[in-house]
Amino acid sequence: MPRYALITGASSGIGLALAEALARRGRCLILVARQRDALESIACELTQRFGVEVLFRVCDLAEPLQLSGLLHELEQGERQIDLLVNNAGLGSCGAFLGLDWGREQQLLEVNVLALTRLCHALGNAMALQGGGQILNVASVAAFQPGPWMSNYYASKAFVLHFSEGLREELKRHGIGVSVLCPGPTHTAFFRSAQVREGALQGSKLMMSAEEVALIAVRALERNTAIIVPGWRNRLLLLASGLAPRWLSRKAAARVNRPLVQP
Repeated sequence: MPRYALITGASSGIGLALAEALARRGRCLILVARQRDALESIACELTQRFGVEVLFRVCDLAEPLQLSGLLHELEQGERQIDLLVNNAGLGSCGAFLGLDWGREQQLLEVNVLALTRLCHALGNAMALQGGGQILNVASVAAFQPGPWMSNYYASKAFVLHFSEGLREELKRHGIGVSVLCPGPTHTAFFRSAQVREGALQGSKLMMSAEEVALIAVRALERNTAIIVPGWRNRLLLLASGLAPRWLSRKAAARVNRPLVQP
């Protein structure tokens, strides 16, 4: 019986690149996102190109009832999932007090609550199956506070620390947990988060989604705990880790402030 990789946020960006990289390696997939047309097209294309079964499920992870429905369907189904990729995420940028609270709540629902709930449900299923892997997508933002993107940075810090803790807990069940922490990546994230992408043009930190996905898949094969794509990003994190906290947050404020839409 084939086993499946379930990928959230699979209709574009890093999620789509991960789906292609895994399909290329012969993995059957279950793709989850909000856009039915995009998912249907991607599923057909990957099936034709790589000869693997690619299923899709439409689900808005910001809606707990939709997530409950997805989990119920997965629980009742016979397909075994041995890789969970929690890639879906939302971002926001601006002065926190001026941001729309509804949007901020959605960010927390997707980045924190849905990710945690998927880990709980599918982690239990993997334990019964005798093992599996979980890849949670955080960000280099997870390693420090981020003025002007405070909620987003904090949500990714949760993902990083939650994943590290879960890794130690789930070892005894044969489940490997990794966390992917990419830097700036060419995706639709900046537009959806209302970030002035032009401020990042020409940055040597920018990577393509395909580069990030390839690094992530190779690191998964080695069961790497924390995956930071790109030597420049790793160097930046090293420097940030050596700096005092007050300097780190002031530096982040100076970097993020020009990204705010006027």
